[in-house]
Amino acid sequence: MKSFSIKSFLFAPLLFCCSFVVWSHGYVKSPESRSYYCKLGINEQCGPVQYEPQSIEGKQGFPKYGPADGKIASAANALFSPLDIQTTVRWQRAIINSPNVRFKWRITAKHKTTKWEYFITKPDWQPNSPLSRKQFILTPFCKFERVEIPGESVEHNCVLPKNQKGYHVILAIWTINDTVNAFYQVIDAEIN
Repeated sequence: MKSFSIKSFLFAPLLFCCSFVVWSHGYVKSPESRSYYCKLGINEQCGPVQYEPQSIEGKQGFPKYGPADGKIASAANALFSPLDIQTTVRWQRAIINSPNVRFKWRITAKHKTTKWEYFITKPDWQPNSPLSRKQFILTPFCKFERVEIPGESVEHNCVLPKNQKGYHVILAIWTINDTVNAFYQVIDAEIN
């Protein structure tokens, strides 16, 4: 018969609680990212990201470095691999009615920041194929470079490239200054 320890029973929830706090960072709240829609329960069968939309963290340096093709949405984190499924009908889309877009990040743990970048899929991208570098325009359409420690909310006013209509994926990247990582957020957008 296994022995039971009150100490281990009490320690387990504390460990879970603290690990959640340590891994909390930030996500795009508007236009709603794929992971935020998972948190809201609008996107289903997302896996653990529904509890941690702020934890999609991977190596920085996109497009030269960073997550491998096919694993961009999850930042190559196996826990979040359901985010890498890419089809025209899999994900709820955020409606964008103007080329002027205000991106709003919710920051759950502050990090010294190097830059924020926004990439978008090419006009002729293949929405039923995995997200890869060849699917994106590899020059960010919007970029903010400054070393800062952000507050709980960060907003960026950006202008989408011309001729981007219909379903597109926007990749938002928050590059951290005090680690080798960045936070990746994918936004499924219906651009009118």
